[in-house]
Amino acid sequence: MPEAHFDQASGLRQMANPKPVRVIAVTSGKGGVGKTNVSVNLAVALADAGRNVMLMDADLGLANVDVMLGLQPEHDLSHVVNGERTLEEVVVDGPAGLRIVPAASGVQAMAELSTAEHAGLIRAFSELSVPLDTLIVDTAAGIADSVVSFSRASQEVIVVVCDEPASITDAYALIKVLSRDHGVQRFRVLANMAHSAQEGRDLYGKIARVTERYLDVTLDFMGAVPYDDYLRKAVKRQKPVVEAYPRSRAAMAFKNLAQKAENWPIPTGAAGHLEFFVERLIQSSTQVMEATS
Repeated sequence: MPEAHFDQASGLRQMANPKPVRVIAVTSGKGGVGKTNVSVNLAVALADAGRNVMLMDADLGLANVDVMLGLQPEHDLSHVVNGERTLEEVVVDGPAGLRIVPAASGVQAMAELSTAEHAGLIRAFSELSVPLDTLIVDTAAGIADSVVSFSRASQEVIVVVCDEPASITDAYALIKVLSRDHGVQRFRVLANMAHSAQEGRDLYGKIARVTERYLDVTLDFMGAVPYDDYLRKAVKRQKPVVEAYPRSRAAMAFKNLAQKAENWPIPTGAAGHLEFFVERLIQSSTQVMEATS
């Protein structure tokens, strides 16, 4: 191993955040299924339950976590990547103590980071000193390179679907690409905007039947978030529904989902450290770029 790489790797091992961090990617086969809403409300529900949560807006082309929460961050991930700011300097405080890493909205170059910028991103995460036990990554929709990279690097992948043919087809396509081409074997399926609990289960069943037949993956039904007008009202108010209408059906569903997520296996050893996630992210990005170039 070259000396410089060894020094960087050993330095990353001695991070200020020694506790294991559970990294959850929230993704979807297509846009319009409420993926960012799921990311935000799941993150706030976990923070409400006492977790130290960071939400990373990784939709590098169409950042909207800050819009959904009515935030106006001065800096974003692009300033971290180019070395202008540390990660802690761009982090914005959200509801319930949630910390948010704003994405670089509309900055096209962010979607294709150079090797040096990748290294800067690893360093930025390695220097993070705030307590953290859960990192939720709100990816872009579809099968963009960044979605593949973030999903491969995370320990858990939530696929958000709703009951329309395009959503189901695209969710299956995403699972197929991630499993066949990139080695992701386990997925948590979340039915969003379901009109009943049974509709949510039926939706999961449709995807499960096809994946069982054609793919070698493990699929888990995470649950369903009901179609709820209070969710729409919360979006208009630029607040998470778990904060704006905590007793609504949607809010209660997110709290139940957060309880489930808390019981998922905690990563052990090196795999549980934040720098391992970032190293995997960089490795994945490089491999994806090489495969598509």
